[in-house]
Amino acid sequence: MPSFLKDLSLRRRSRQSFHTTTTTTTPSTQNTSSNTSSTENDGTSDERPQNKSTSTLSSFYDKQSPPATFGRQKSRSSSHLVGMNGNSNGNGNPPPVPNGTRPRLPSDQRSSQRYSLLGGPSSQYGDAPRQSPATSPLAPRVTSVSDGSWVHQKVLLISGECADTQRPIDGTMTVCHHQDTFPPTHWPVSDSHFKALLYLQPGPNRLRLDFTSPKLSSTNGQMQVHSSWISINFLPLISSPPLQLCILVARDSPETFDAVPERIQKEGNGLSTAIRKFRMAAYLWQAFTAEQMNRNGFGRRCYRYEEEWQPGSLSWKDAEVGAMRNEAKIHVIRLPQSVAEIQDLNLAQQYGPATKKGDLFGIASEAVRAYFGPKPGQRQYVSCMFLDAHWDKKVGTVRAHAALGGGDDTIKLAIFGSHCLQSYPSHIEEVVPAFTDCTRTDTDHVANDCGESGSNWEAANIGIGAHLHETGHLLGCPHQESGIMLRDYVRLHRTFLTRESYSTRTKQQGLRLCLPKDECAWHRLDTLRFRFHPCFQLPADPATAPSTDTSVQVWTVDNGTILITAATGVAWIELFPEGDDICHHWIEYLDQNNPGVGPPRQITLTEEKLREALPTEKRKKKLKFQIFSCGGNDHTVEDLSSLTSKTHRLKLPDGRQGFRSAKLGHSGLPASEPHELILGSCQKPSRLLRSIRIYSGQSLDGMEFFYEDGRAELFGKRGGKRGGDEFVLDTRRGEMLLGFYLRAGAWVDGVEVLTSTGRRSGVFGNATGGSGYVPPFSLHFSENFVVSGGSYCHLELY
Repeated sequence: MPSFLKDLSLRRRSRQSFHTTTTTTTPSTQNTSSNTSSTENDGTSDERPQNKSTSTLSSFYDKQSPPATFGRQKSRSSSHLVGMNGNSNGNGNPPPVPNGTRPRLPSDQRSSQRYSLLGGPSSQYGDAPRQSPATSPLAPRVTSVSDGSWVHQKVLLISGECADTQRPIDGTMTVCHHQDTFPPTHWPVSDSHFKALLYLQPGPNRLRLDFTSPKLSSTNGQMQVHSSWISINFLPLISSPPLQLCILVARDSPETFDAVPERIQKEGNGLSTAIRKFRMAAYLWQAFTAEQMNRNGFGRRCYRYEEEWQPGSLSWKDAEVGAMRNEAKIHVIRLPQSVAEIQDLNLAQQYGPATKKGDLFGIASEAVRAYFGPKPGQRQYVSCMFLDAHWDKKVGTVRAHAALGGGDDTIKLAIFGSHCLQSYPSHIEEVVPAFTDCTRTDTDHVANDCGESGSNWEAANIGIGAHLHETGHLLGCPHQESGIMLRDYVRLHRTFLTRESYSTRTKQQGLRLCLPKDECAWHRLDTLRFRFHPCFQLPADPATAPSTDTSVQVWTVDNGTILITAATGVAWIELFPEGDDICHHWIEYLDQNNPGVGPPRQITLTEEKLREALPTEKRKKKLKFQIFSCGGNDHTVEDLSSLTSKTHRLKLPDGRQGFRSAKLGHSGLPASEPHELILGSCQKPSRLLRSIRIYSGQSLDGMEFFYEDGRAELFGKRGGKRGGDEFVLDTRRGEMLLGFYLRAGAWVDGVEVLTSTGRRSGVFGNATGGSGYVPPFSLHFSENFVVSGGSYCHLELY
């Protein structure tokens, strides 16, 4: 028996009397729940003891001073221990709880403030850590999130320690949710470490964590419960675009997915089961991503799902009691194609001879576009699953499956098959069993995807993780050197487990203890992209209006110096020496230690400084680099040496020096031809510009400049709208051309004239095409343009 339990007198109180006693409580005590828990043998049993000691519960509420012997211990929960080694009544027993009363939470000012919704974290990176109260040195101690923290996702991943990590012990931790709004869940404790998923209600959540272990001795033969409490505030976000979840079914689909007969008999393989499993996988994505963002110093920001009030499925008891919950909506989209059409081998991505491996993406894109009907500027983010994916054992491939992610300006899309769906958890209670199920994959009925799904838990890992990988693509992430975007998702299960099962992929027994250093992760560059992604916005973030200039401008100026400007701030630069297809080296401009100081809007670099960020053996190679703004835009410079060479500088006719900007548009059409024009205002003698006529349709065709002396100069061609649109300068008031606002992508979509008086012409052409670009007006420049043939333009500014 542990020494600290020798002097502890245990007093029992029936569960029935605990629930039926009535009392008048203050708001700060109304969240108290009964001290119920489950006891498990090394995390395998869910049985509850019929009679259980409430000594730890009552001692927590009694306002007694802790004994000096515990005050010197390092346990964070020791300050809340009472009734041990003596107490205020001097008789060695805990003070009795009067009949008709209920134990109360401490009512001091700090406790009451935990239930206030006024205010939030002191910074975007969260509050300073606060210790959560505990009632025993063996009680759970949450280390991943501070007491009183604010989060923005319904399912929160936590981790921590129980008992003494120097003397590791196995057991079970039970999570009792706020006001019993969710059934208690049980999580294994391995070597005194635990991980758990919390279901949160909007607003303040007061949760109790109970630790039990059959390896801890007891004076009365009953298993002791060691409890602690933690407060978490859940603020749902509704101002950012959601990530939509869709299941695609063929027009004549049987609405079933591949599963072994035992699974079909146990839980079914129909559409309703698929919806539950896909929803649970999506909440695992969200919990994992929020934790990764926090570890990278960005707080628990994450994307949200569109939710609706519906029969709950996050707990297996929800269907039993008919509980209704606000949970992620799974859209079911009926395809115009038949099962035979989408299961065509030529569409199967994993089938070697297939000739149309990317066509499933087009089928999904068309269906999603028809379903949501997005308009210009109303971008949708959609992650889809083909329900009719099917393992063909004879051919040895999965039909109607492709793992792809990407999209265009209106639809960002990820697609995946349902061939691993049978192994997914359907509820929170099934997460640990699903990721530890060593049942071998029966290839008579289901696929062993890529030869890495030899058991049920590995199939769940591949399916959930690979679909998350494609969802990363739709959120803008390329392949990386490590992490989810490199297939590191084969370790995704470690995020939710403390002990790993045998792996058929590695032919080795799993880790005895899974610590954060052993887990899968989003790469640092992925989290930087997420930090400025619209889906990850928080209410405190600066608003980005559609007209906001999110562009990045790159200029070469005197002495080979590179000037980089971004109205929203420069976030980071990725460096790609020749031979590197993925980024291994980058420069960040975010000061995480001082979040009140925003990123710089203008930076100056030299070729030497950029090359110093590379290893010695790569510094002399051709260097490409990509600059990212805080507005979510980016710009790529293909060759650093070319940018700083004399080809990007020229001497103007009036004697001034001009500097070339980076090119807008790709000049990739066969009819493209260069066309260069230096305006008369830079000629010698100078000519006064009177008006500009813009020729455009859905893109920029050309511009014609008219001077006061009657002469005109054409840039491009007279296409698009007949006669064009004319913008007249008020030369009597000294109004002059200041520059242009451009919309450009593969070509120049539209142009807006900006003048020295602050007047804007409005965008001529496609006002929503491509991205917006504005030159830095602190520079003195003339206008020099290069135009391609036809209606395909690109533009350069000097």
